Amino acid sequence: MKKLLLLFLLSSYAIQAQDAYDIIKRSDDHLRGASNKAEMSIEIQRPKWSRTMEVKAWALGSEYSFILVQAPARDKGTVFLKRENEIWNWQPKIEKVIKLPPSMMMQSWMGSDFTNDDLIKESSILTDYTHEIIGDTTLLERPCHIIELTAKEDAAVVWGKINLYIDKKDFLQMASEFYDEDGYLINKMDASDIKYFGDKILPATLKMTPFEEEGQRTILQYKSMEYNIDINESFFTQQNMKRLR
Repeated sequence: MKKLLLLFLLSSYAIQAQDAYDIIKRSDDHLRGASNKAEMSIEIQRPKWSRTMEVKAWALGSEYSFILVQAPARDKGTVFLKRENEIWNWQPKIEKVIKLPPSMMMQSWMGSDFTNDDLIKESSILTDYTHEIIGDTTLLERPCHIIELTAKEDAAVVWGKINLYIDKKDFLQMASEFYDEDGYLINKMDASDIKYFGDKILPATLKMTPFEEEGQRTILQYKSMEYNIDINESFFTQQNMKRLR
């Protein structure tokens, strides 16, 4: 009887872990698509000032991406390139390409509350973490799974733990909580303004808020999003960093 109970508990845990992984994969696939192109604004808000960047981005799966800063003028032409496990930054003012080491992934992206890893996505929420459904809740009238992601011991990741709140119907990432390796909450991201981009439903607004910094936040708003664009690996090169428009 004890053996049967143990087998039942182990199998239940395995099914739940697999379900959690599948939910996150469906959510990640829904957001990325096979390829995409996006235009967005990123507003950095501080107690005494704010500034807004205009950004264009291209992605092919999870391995290749470009981020081009189009405004303000002082940052215009700045480009970030990801090719598999390598990340590069083109600085037009000094006309130099700089390779970003893994140690820079925790640093702020362009002075915002997003880290380099948040936007460039060096780490993978699918392969670098274990996954467990720990509850459910409702956000913006949408029932959501709460899934806890715990960093694997050998994973080179920024966050020690992430809690994802994933919509049960459309697999939208409605919120995320980011914890350091000691279990302290550092940032929280909330999604809102859900709308269709073509035939795909997505949150158009993402707000990243540091837990211990009063009056500080970064708001990312998607202006457009195109999926399944005609693009391949040869587009994502250091040479193209200097040509993007």
